[in-house]
Amino acid sequence: MHPRLTSLLESAPMQKMPFVENNGFAPAEDSRLLFRDAMARLGAAVNIVTTDGPAGVAGFAATAVCSVSDAPPTLLVCINRSSSAYPAVSANRVLCVNVLKSDHEDIGRLFGGKTPMSERFKLGEWSLLETGSPALENAVASFDCKVGSILEAGSHDILICKVTAVRKSSDGRGLVYVDRKYVHV
Repeated sequence: MHPRLTSLLESAPMQKMPFVENNGFAPAEDSRLLFRDAMARLGAAVNIVTTDGPAGVAGFAATAVCSVSDAPPTLLVCINRSSSAYPAVSANRVLCVNVLKSDHEDIGRLFGGKTPMSERFKLGEWSLLETGSPALENAVASFDCKVGSILEAGSHDILICKVTAVRKSSDGRGLVYVDRKYVHV
């Protein structure tokens, strides 16, 4: 470490930053609501994550999905353990991430709300890929996956998923969720 930086760190005691919302900075642990409001500004693609297997068919809307690696193709999905889809997803250990097009806002709302699971798949055309999880026919892309490992983090599980099949659309712009609303890109 640079000597000046070492000296500065040794002479300046670490202090907890006070909670002051109006200057734009506050530690996340001081306010769950402030944290959620700030995270709402982080735009993300809207995905419908589906599963089917011995524990039944289920699906939920998710924005906490991202690529992990391309060798081997791996992605992660975050799911709240209190989600109505959680028991089926965690037991089936297979899923399909369906990236929504900009004209799929109604599907996003259906899977993101309190709609009974039996009603969610009535909208859209669904088919099956390798794992048997429902794949939305005209999604921007569908990633069929096997859940490899599960990590607990607060109220959520982080599912590390091995991609077994990919289907992508030749057209269509994505749907993004930012500031608690859908944005067409």
